[in-house]
Amino acid sequence: MKHDELDLEAFLPYRLSVLSNTISTRLAEAYGNRYGMTISDWRVMAILGRCPGSSAAEVARKGAMDKVAVSRAVSRLLDAGRIRRRFADADRRRSILELSAEGRRIYRGITPVLLAYETRLLESLDVTERRRLDGILDRLYERARELPAPGLE
Repeated sequence: MKHDELDLEAFLPYRLSVLSNTISTRLAEAYGNRYGMTISDWRVMAILGRCPGSSAAEVARKGAMDKVAVSRAVSRLLDAGRIRRRFADADRRRSILELSAEGRRIYRGITPVLLAYETRLLESLDVTERRRLDGILDRLYERARELPAPGLE
């Protein structure tokens, strides 16, 4: 291979994306088949389960999600009665989202299944490797946030 050719299978961003997509797709089978939710639907619910009272923009930021994907997921979840929306007293343009009773029931049902999957996934690493992986992921995340987009240096 020439030095200026991209070996996609060895390219870290590609490998991380494939890993993330593989895991997300596997997890989506748990809630997709049972509750008819998409990956975006679940991510919105997961964020609201941990951070109730978030706006759609905050959900997008916390989940590193596209605002359009969040907006569509919020619409689906509102229609399905899985989340509720109210408006902030100080700023009527700002909506506040939270899980409905049905959403909390689903959240509590799915969360243990997903955590068990994570446990099984991480069984392939020993405790030291898990700690090291956490540290490496944290450092890569911070570095990625610091670096300008390629070609814009």
